[in-house]
Formats: sequence, C-alpha cells, structure tokens
Amino acid sequence: MNLIDFILHIDDHLVTIVNSCGNWTYLILFAIIFIETGLVVFPFLPGDSLIFACCAMAASPKYNLPFWLCYLIFLVAAIAGDTVNYEIGRWSEAKGAQHSWFNKLIDENKKKAAQNFFDRHGGITIVLGRFIPFIRTFVPFVSGASKMHYPTFIKYNLVGGFLWVSLFSALGFFFGNIPVVQAHFSLIVIAIILISVVPMLIIWLKKKIILKKELR
Repeated sequence: MNLIDFILHIDDHLVTIVNSCGNWTYLILFAIIFIETGLVVFPFLPGDSLIFACCAMAASPKYNLPFWLCYLIFLVAAIAGDTVNYEIGRWSEAKGAQHSWFNKLIDENKKKAAQNFFDRHGGITIVLGRFIPFIRTFVPFVSGASKMHYPTFIKYNLVGGFLWVSLFSALGFFFGNIPVVQAHFSLIVIAIILISVVPMLIIWLKKKIILKKELR
C-alpha cells in the first residue's frame, strides 16, 4: 500500500483499520493528524481527507465509531501537533543550524512558501494555513522560528484547530454517506485536496501579476 493509494482510497483503508485494530484505531487516527501537523518532515500525510472520511464512517450505523470521540481526538491532535511544531521551530532557530542533518530534512521551498504566506498575512496565517496542505505543516514551524509571542500563537492555534476540525468533521458526518459521494469517494478526496490548494494558487497568481506590473 503506497501513500497515494491510501489517500485516494482512504475510506476503504479506514474500514480495514477499524475492523482489524479495534480500539487501537483511535491511537492511529490521533497519530496521523498529530504527525501531519506536528512534525515538519511529514507534510504529505492526509489531514482533511482523513477527518472527512472518518466522520463519514462515524455517521454510519455499520461502524462502532462514535462521532464525538473522533472529533475530540482530531481536535486534540491538531492543536497539540501545531504546538509541538512551534517548539521545533523555536529550537531550529536557536540550535538547528548547528545540525546539518536537521536542515537536510526540511523542504526549503515549502518552508519559504510558508514564510511568505506568514509575512503577508501575519498571525491569522496560523488559522488560514490550517486549510492548505503543506502550508499547514510549515506555518507553526515558521511561527516558532520567527519567535512569535507564544500566547498569540496559542490563541490562533486554538481557533484554527477548532475551525479546521469542525468544518471537515461536519462535512464528513452530514455528506459523507450520501450515495453519490460514496460512489465517487476518490474524486471527492481529490476535490478536497484541489480546493485546499486554491488559496495558494490565488496568492501565486497575484504575485505574478504584481511582478509583471513592476517590470513594465
């Protein structure tokens, strides 16, 4: 099973996990969201699609998967993940440069994209970044490296985590079991990913347009 297959058919793989892992399922769900948001070297793990698919399963009587428990696990994992990532960013600014192995783990292009996003939008980036793959993982890291005031960071972290988890939990719970959605689940997952990338694309296009105007 490769990562792309897991993401595109996450509903099928979740069924397998639930049926084979029992209560360990909750730890696996927590770990995936926590690692995706908390460890800057794992930005490619599923976030939006996992929450959507899991809460769609929670809405079905076929699975013994309490919605409230899944929601709480995702919320705690998302907030704790960003907090850990912030601390990693602070550490990297203070001592990371002394460790060449650490610098090799960081995708500099993704880091620069997050830094540009952060510079443009300030603290609200922590909320907005939740909804953008890759940026979501690098924004708290950049916040820590920039020595953002921690009370300010945690405020945006709580708001962003609540909005992100609540949105995709609600979408999955109320729409995930509609027959047409179930029949085209892979396409829905792709659509979620593409829609999440739209804000980055808009910003990129705006920068291109501004640059062309400046060069004229």
